[in-house]
Amino acid sequence: MIVVLVVAAGATWESPVMELIAARSGMVVLKRCVDVDELLATSSAGQADAAVVALDAPGLDLTAVDVLHRHQLRVVAVGADSESGRTRAARVGVDALVGHDDLERLPDVLEAEVDGPAFDSLLVDDADLPPGPTDLGRILVVWGPAGAPGRTTVATSIASVLARRGTGTTLVDADPYGGSVAQHLGVLDEISGLLTAARLTSDGALEAGFSRVQRALGDRLTVVTGLRRGDRWVEVRSGVVEHLLEVARGRGHVVVDTGFSLEDDPAGDLVARHGRNQLTLGALDVADEVLVVGTADPVGLSRLARALVDLRERRAGAPVRVVVNRMRSSFGWSERDITGMVEGFARLAGVHFLPDDRAVADRALTTGTSVPETGDSELATALTALTDAVVPPPAPHRRRERRRLLTRRR
Repeated sequence: MIVVLVVAAGATWESPVMELIAARSGMVVLKRCVDVDELLATSSAGQADAAVVALDAPGLDLTAVDVLHRHQLRVVAVGADSESGRTRAARVGVDALVGHDDLERLPDVLEAEVDGPAFDSLLVDDADLPPGPTDLGRILVVWGPAGAPGRTTVATSIASVLARRGTGTTLVDADPYGGSVAQHLGVLDEISGLLTAARLTSDGALEAGFSRVQRALGDRLTVVTGLRRGDRWVEVRSGVVEHLLEVARGRGHVVVDTGFSLEDDPAGDLVARHGRNQLTLGALDVADEVLVVGTADPVGLSRLARALVDLRERRAGAPVRVVVNRMRSSFGWSERDITGMVEGFARLAGVHFLPDDRAVADRALTTGTSVPETGDSELATALTALTDAVVPPPAPHRRRERRRLLTRRR
């Protein structure tokens, strides 16, 4: 017996669908839910196998579909069988879409999905998708423990260097505790690009409206500003950051500034609610490379060691790149000493050291620019070298840079 939940949201197709399901042997409607919230509550009982939902039902988004999938329900949407309808269905993650003019096949689709998803009823055929770029950018996530180790300074600098090379780059502020990228770069716009992306994602319209979520800072650099108040993290549902970064990488490299905590919300499995740190965790899950920023003082190194252990568990031992910030000789240990210490806590793609140059960092912050844009300095040179290690520049660029350095030395 296939047990079905239905949310029609007032659509005229509700009665015909109920009759079709009742007429099919081995299929029954358990409940006609008023809205998506009631559907989620009912699904938690574990008595249903599938949900038939109006594609335009309020609240039907990535988070809702994810909750239904966790309760082992297949989700079949009823909506317009058009390009926009299929795109929205794909964006919210439902398992199949049945058009208004093709309701007779709904019982067959339900049987196919519950018994085993039918590949011939996928939401969007490859031929229906717009051609994507053949050379996707990389997603670089800058993360680090608590204590303001310099995540935002590193993220803004890497994005700036990539853009100055002529590479399309998107800088995303995904800190759930309140972003500071906009302040670092002198962006005065009151509108949060991240919240705009969340709304567009819920509507299945992020790709079409991507220009609305970013602010241009130059010909090659755009920024998706973060949360101006930390309490607004609840408006960014699960899956939004991941989708945002995948869309952005189709336009070039993506640099992400994140929060510090990797703790899961213990209530997340009990209620239809995502945790605050899902923004950071989601970014780490889709990252091509993670840069872990820590400081060179005793407290910072202790936090860095614990952070590397936590990240190793989250990333299943994937290599990470460590950035030791504010390095200075007064501590009495060398770069080799610190490298030997961090090697014991993670698989490393590299260890990089940034000198403690407060004057340059302060000048960048007060003028609303990235460190590399402030002019020649040891800190700017180290950040450029870090960027080159993460994303090697084209050969002509490397030759020009070498000639510039040789000329300066003479």
